[in-house]
Amino acid sequence: MLNFYEGVRANPSYNKLEIGDLLFAEYTCGIGDEKLPLWTQSDYLVNVVTGRKTWHTSDGVWRAKPGETLFFKKGAAIVEQHFEVNFCLLMFFIPDDFVRSTVREIAGSLTAAPAGAAAIKSAVRVENDVGLSNFFQSMRTYFSGKEKPPEPLLRLKLKELIVSILTSGRNPALASYFRRVGEGTLPTVAEIMETNFRFNLSLEEYARLCHRSLSSFKRDFQNHFQEAPGKWLLRKRLDYSAALLRTSKLNVTEIAFESGFEDVSHFSRVFKERFNAPPMSYRQAGPRAE
Repeated sequence: MLNFYEGVRANPSYNKLEIGDLLFAEYTCGIGDEKLPLWTQSDYLVNVVTGRKTWHTSDGVWRAKPGETLFFKKGAAIVEQHFEVNFCLLMFFIPDDFVRSTVREIAGSLTAAPAGAAAIKSAVRVENDVGLSNFFQSMRTYFSGKEKPPEPLLRLKLKELIVSILTSGRNPALASYFRRVGEGTLPTVAEIMETNFRFNLSLEEYARLCHRSLSSFKRDFQNHFQEAPGKWLLRKRLDYSAALLRTSKLNVTEIAFESGFEDVSHFSRVFKERFNAPPMSYRQAGPRAE
């Protein structure tokens, strides 16, 4: 899978504003692939200017058309391209450290967090208010200018985005998530793995998602799940594929890829070892207790 954050930084087709690990980008050209698997170790927000795009994440399908904004947590997704019209979006990668410092800086002026705000699993639709609309318009001006804005101004702009979400009351789920990032240190291994297990990432990439070294990731994983990461991933993916065989009309190849397997023959072999039947026989037998 493509590391989206690093891919944007390396791709000259993107109009970018960069400061250290802060990255803003305007994307105006098309990618030839109809579906693009990607992942990123950083949360990011996208605002669609023209065209449309669809994200397939672990908990749903997220479609965005002109004027709409989505926020995606660090993790993996399959992005579906639509080529019928020219496409343009603004992207803002938001590092945890920056959110943390901003939340702590204005903590004294924040009102009590609203009760009952829904938790964000992989993504959330953002309601654009006057503050956010003005932010996106000003950033388009910076992207179109010949001179790049100075570093202090870009830092203030990203802080403006975060503070607007924290204080407007229009996006309680995202505001609650930012508060949680501000209060914490590292994303939990359990949350990230439960959300992203069906995407075909390496253990090194999962470790980066969790903001840990590989050795720290393996240690924390073992402490939480009482199981090695590779064994846990195989079991979770096989259980997920079994559920799809029972409940979906996808073919075996589609189910293998949807469950995190790149090689269909390997999927069929390990599935038979786990359930004592090849995938098609398992489907034809119908639902049963394991």
